[in-house]
Amino acid sequence: MIPVADEHTRRVYERARMGGRLGFSGERPAVLVVDFSRGFTDPECPLGADMSAEVEATRCLLDAARGRGLPVIFTTIAFEENLVDGALWVKKVPSLGELVLGSRLVEIDSRLGRRPEETVIVKKGASAFFGTNLSAILASLGVDSVVLCGATTIGCVRATAVDLLQYGYPTLVPRECVGDRAAPPHEANLFDIQAKYADVVSVEEALYYLARTGEASPLP
Repeated sequence: MIPVADEHTRRVYERARMGGRLGFSGERPAVLVVDFSRGFTDPECPLGADMSAEVEATRCLLDAARGRGLPVIFTTIAFEENLVDGALWVKKVPSLGELVLGSRLVEIDSRLGRRPEETVIVKKGASAFFGTNLSAILASLGVDSVVLCGATTIGCVRATAVDLLQYGYPTLVPRECVGDRAAPPHEANLFDIQAKYADVVSVEEALYYLARTGEASPLP
């Protein structure tokens, strides 16, 4: 289902033949959780918002993936103390400068239950691919599709969805598992992601897909 938009916008996109489904036929999906670090999920932080519902929904997906033996990958934004590696992004968004390597703000939200064997990619840009080895990791794990969760919808989730398409990975974006600071830009970007880059679905649909893949194994 395409996220909410006015009828004129729907007609414009439909006329352009946008918004179709890529569909999923992969056998080894990964769950990629983008920047659900404390800096974004703690409403007391300058960059943060209350994303408790999104974190909880993502935890359900993660546990389902873990139970099927599927790869789980996290990303976090973190810069050196001198912020030189932040380049223009930190200049444009100064609050990003608080995401310093080693600080609690760059830690993955503990409610997601990250396991020691689950990779955390440290990134310096919006896309999880920019300047990282994510592409090599996905290839080495034999990943052929991705379930994308995290924050923020208008920034790093969107940028990662664009690159996943460009690298050839069919992608599901469960709408309950991505979050942002304000509803209007969040909804607008979900609409556009569905139109051009990935399949925006319910968390139930994503769970159904995960249940059909991998091999069931008991959780420890």
